[in-house]
Amino acid sequence: MLRLVLFFAAALTTAAQTPSSDSPVLQALLTEIRQLRQDLQTTAAAIQRVQIVMFRVQNESQLLSRAAQRVDEARTHCALLQEQRTGLSEEIARQEARPPQSSSDPSFADRIARLKSNLESTGVMVQQCQAREIDATAQLRDEQAKMNDLQDQLDKLDKALSGGR
Repeated sequence: MLRLVLFFAAALTTAAQTPSSDSPVLQALLTEIRQLRQDLQTTAAAIQRVQIVMFRVQNESQLLSRAAQRVDEARTHCALLQEQRTGLSEEIARQEARPPQSSSDPSFADRIARLKSNLESTGVMVQQCQAREIDATAQLRDEQAKMNDLQDQLDKLDKALSGGR
């Protein structure tokens, strides 16, 4: 029995060392398999990069949407304040255009002073609102630039995955 085991061990060792006639075919298959494995690893890495960029695009899309909403809200608020300011200016002009007898009333002077004070406050609020609108617009441009960069990255990855076609 021991002799039989030694015989098979020697035969296997000899068979492993002698080149067979299928060796070039096997080598070609091994080379092909290695290349396929390399291609799969490269594709898997590219797919992971695409997924990461897609996640970033999704997050950036939300940030971009919020930035656009802030710009819209700032514009709407500024427009309302501007309308209020215009209305106060018109009211002051109407009050000051009243006949002289009502102009001598002390409550009239108080009313005009109050309207002018409100007009001044509204003017300050309009300036602050315009500054917020400018900031929101700048942030929107920044977010849009980031989104454009991510879109460029996706385009490059798409081109790489499609084989540069």
